[in-house]
This record gives sequence, structure tokens and C-alpha cells, in this order.
Amino acid sequence: MSDQNTTDKQPQRDPAEENAFFPSPYSLSQFTAPTSDLGGADYPTPYRGDKKVLMIGADERYLLTDNGSFFSTGNHPVETLLPMYHLDKAGFSFDVATVSGNPVKFEYWAMPSEDEEVKRFFGSYHEQFKQPLKLADVIADGLDGYAAIFIPGGHGALIGLPESRDVRATLEWAAKQDRFVISLCHGPAAFLAAGDSGIYRGYKICAFPDALDATTPDIGYMPGHLTWKFGEKLKAQGFEIINDDISGAVHQDRKLITGDSPLAGNALGKLAAQAMLEELAG
Repeated sequence: MSDQNTTDKQPQRDPAEENAFFPSPYSLSQFTAPTSDLGGADYPTPYRGDKKVLMIGADERYLLTDNGSFFSTGNHPVETLLPMYHLDKAGFSFDVATVSGNPVKFEYWAMPSEDEEVKRFFGSYHEQFKQPLKLADVIADGLDGYAAIFIPGGHGALIGLPESRDVRATLEWAAKQDRFVISLCHGPAAFLAAGDSGIYRGYKICAFPDALDATTPDIGYMPGHLTWKFGEKLKAQGFEIINDDISGAVHQDRKLITGDSPLAGNALGKLAAQAMLEELAG
């Protein structure tokens, strides 16, 4: 995904934490790029109503791997900002929340550094990312003002969200009220919070494949292997994951809209914006 030419597959040390690492230069050359494929965000009849989208961000940075090292992670910028951009252009504003109320963590090393529009959009939401709402407080105030829930990807979504009672309550509310839920890549790990509720049993989704996660330490993207497989757990919960690779695939099953990877960020945003505009027209 980048023109950078390097063979260095050693993860890069994160000096902010003992035994913590960023992806290797080689893996960054393969899986990040200085610009994104942002485009097609043309919505001549945007939404004029008052319902918002609730974005639930990752609030933890360090993911423990099987060898005791930490992967320095968070939400992936492309997976977060491109879907948000489309929805924003389609007329939907956002509230940003985290489980703890602490700032949203980003894999800033994956920011498309030469994509001025993406960087500008990031800046427009930076204060909300820095000072998000606490999800429990949002629930207590009532969720009826939201048309959709957006859970971006990045390995940070594996930390805390799958076990969160507040995420469960939010997903159960969305299912009961027939609201949209939008996610991609590792974001669907948050669906595990629904537990044995059965609200998504039989749903088809796209997500980052477990098999590909198992190979990323080989090129130094992660410093070790994951300690559990989120796709395997999703399947046990009743989901059908329809992709076995990453190609930018997106899929809508009823009100659940998902994508397979950062490659799907733009297409996911377009699909979600079009579906929501169609649903809420008039």
C-alpha cells in the first residue's frame, strides 16, 4: 500500500511503555499509505433531521500478546475517519464516547500523512476524540437521539469493548429499536459484548480474518500473536463471517453494516451513508 521500500521486519519500540512496540517499517510499507482512497462523498440531499451517530472509540492503547510484549494500538485512522467523513457529508453529526470516558486512542502511525482532507477532518473532531463522553453517561441520558452506532476498527477494539456491559446495553438498544450498527475490521469484536442475548444470531458480516491476524507477527506488524481469536468467538456466538481475506469487501445484513479491513473504509462509509439516507429520507 506504500511505495516505501524496506526489508526491516523488526517491530519498532514504543518508548512510552516497557516491552511495547509499533509495527515494523516493512509492515507499514505494506499496510499503510501516505494517501487514502477517500472519494465519492457526494450527497446532494443530505439528512436534515436531528438524530446523530454515536461513535464508540477505543480507550486503551496496549494490547498484550502471547509472548508478553505489548502491541501499541488503538483505532485505525482510516477505518475511523473515512466512514465518519461520508456520514458527516451525508448530514449526520457525531457524538464520540468511550467506555471509560478517557480519550480515544489512535494508531497514529497509520494516518495517511499526505492526505490533507483526511487530516483536516481528523482535526475537526479532535476535541471530541480528546474529551469523549463516557458511554454509561450517554446510556443514562438516553439513546433515542441516535440513528446509528459506529464502532471503528483497529486492534484497540479488542481491549475492553468485547466485555463491556455498556457496549452490550448499546447494542441491545440498537437491535430493539432497529437502528443501524456500523463496524469494520477488528471493530466487530465489540459485538461479542452482546453475549448470549442472541440479537445477531444468523447475521452475516465482514471482519478481519483470524488466519491473517495469525500471520502478522511474521512481518513485524505485531510483536507477538493474539491471545484469542475474535472471529472464532463471533462464529460461536452465531455470526457468519463471509470473507476469508481482505479485499475491501463490505456487507449489509438488515441494519448491520460491516467491512473487512482498512481497504473497506471508503466503501463502508458510502454504503452506510446511502442506507441511512434511504431509511431516514423525509
